[in-house]
Amino acid sequence: MKKLKIPLIAAGALSIFAAGLVYGIKKKVNPLCYSNIEKLPQTYTAIIFGAGIRNNKPSAYLQDRLDAGIELYKSGKVKRLLLSGDNGQDEYDELTVMKEYCTAHGIPAEDIFVDYAGFDTYSTVYRAKDLFKVDEAIMISQNYHLDRAVYLGEAMGIKSYGYAADREGGYALMQKNKMREYLALLKSFADVHIGRKPRFHGGDINIHGPSNYYKK
Repeated sequence: MKKLKIPLIAAGALSIFAAGLVYGIKKKVNPLCYSNIEKLPQTYTAIIFGAGIRNNKPSAYLQDRLDAGIELYKSGKVKRLLLSGDNGQDEYDELTVMKEYCTAHGIPAEDIFVDYAGFDTYSTVYRAKDLFKVDEAIMISQNYHLDRAVYLGEAMGIKSYGYAADREGGYALMQKNKMREYLALLKSFADVHIGRKPRFHGGDINIHGPSNYYKK
């Protein structure tokens, strides 16, 4: 019993610390997240996080994120859309689906920027600052994911706001994603504090300059 006592106490203390850390991060950044477009501050850039494609069409998660970005652009809340997702395999072209969806819905190609190596939320935000020189942005995702996106943006020197893309009817696997988000937020905290660099970093595609829509 004595041998078990110390590990159990340590595990309990670690769990309390982790829960407190997550609570503190959420309390700090949640006021920067919005679901009402009228109250949402205006910025130059909106970042849309990839969320999967099915048969070369956006998943339900992704379509709602894209629609939210299109809404912000057309309402004048943003001037540029930065699309970021996974294009690590030739047979899985998430970004082409995303950018063509936006142009099909009236967004000029010159106002769309594309990050083909946004393999996770951390990489997307890091590269937004490092590669695209974004200094202020609206992060577009479902509500469960916004706290992490905004936290990472603020930690990396991007003045950030979140805009919830949730629509009525809900989504498949939402409860699983919410549970996963707790651990993902802890990992993001660790990534920030160790200064993890994404797989691809560096370069200069200034969000205020010419679009890279037609480049790959």
